[in-house]
Amino acid sequence: MSEDDKNIHSIDNLDDSGEAAAGTSDGSSELQEALNAKTDECNAANEKYLRLAAEFDNYKRLAQRDQREQIKFGNEQILKELLPVVDNLERAIKSAKGAGTVDALTEGVELTLKQLVGALTKFGVKAVDSVGQAFDPATQQAVAQVPSNTVPENHVVEEYQKGYLLQDRILRAAMVTVSTGAAN
Repeated sequence: MSEDDKNIHSIDNLDDSGEAAAGTSDGSSELQEALNAKTDECNAANEKYLRLAAEFDNYKRLAQRDQREQIKFGNEQILKELLPVVDNLERAIKSAKGAGTVDALTEGVELTLKQLVGALTKFGVKAVDSVGQAFDPATQQAVAQVPSNTVPENHVVEEYQKGYLLQDRILRAAMVTVSTGAAN
C-alpha cells in the first residue's frame, strides 16, 4: 500500500471527510424539505380534486332531479290553459240540458272552441290551411283521390282532419282528399 492510501483512514483526515459528510447531510435535508413541500402540494391538490369531484357529483344529482321534474311537470302551463276550456264545455252541456235548445249548445261549443284555439295559439300551435292548396306530403296525408272539374290536379279538394304545426315542426298532418284533375 502506498503512503497516501494509509493516510486516508487516519485520524487527521477524519475532519476532512466529516466536513464532506456534513455537506451531503445539508443537501439531504434540503432534498427532504423539497420532498415534504411537494408532498404537501400533492396532498392539497388531491384534496382540491376530491372536493371538486364531490361538487360535480352534487351538481349532476341536482341536474338530474331538475330534469326529472321538468319532464314530469313540463306540460303544466298548457294544462292550466286548457282547464278553463273543460269548464266551459261542462257549462255548455249543463246549459243545453236546462234550456233544451240546440242553439245554446252550439253557441257554447263554438265559444269554447275559440277559447281552445286561442290557448293552443299561445303555445305556438297553428292550423295548416289545406283546402284549395297544392298537395304537400310533408304536411298532408292523402286518404283519397277524386276527379274534380273545379279543383286543379294535385290540389286538396276536402279536408277530413286539420293538420297542425308546433312552431315550424309538423305536430299532426292533415288528412285530405286530393284532386286527380278533370273527370273524363
